[in-house]
Amino acid sequence: MAPTTKTGERRGDVGRIGAFTLIELLVVMAILATLLTIVAPRYIRQHDRARETVLRHNLAAMRLALDHYREDRGGGPGSLDELVSLRYIRAVPTDPITDRADTWKVEQDDSGKIGDVHSGAQNKALDGSKYADW
Repeated sequence: MAPTTKTGERRGDVGRIGAFTLIELLVVMAILATLLTIVAPRYIRQHDRARETVLRHNLAAMRLALDHYREDRGGGPGSLDELVSLRYIRAVPTDPITDRADTWKVEQDDSGKIGDVHSGAQNKALDGSKYADW
């Protein structure tokens, strides 16, 4: 049995502090890196899916406002801001893909008024279709 000090510690353990070894730290870091490579792409995909859902909702809301405007006034508005000023929508929504409210692409009808609205984003959606075609 090794000689002990007054406090009961072994003399050989006096300089040793309870710490992690370099190998233990590397193993933990390798496990964390592996978990991140699994989780990060799923998180990013979920974030993109949520933005696509918001885009679909915003397009549906604006198209519904356009339909109500046409029913009430007999034709489409000249601009999206006209829908706001006449209170068909509270504000022109932000395109969640471009993060701007001024990138919506309007499709004109035969009379030169707004017939439909699309996203101004040039990217492709998760399903491979273009946001501008929605």
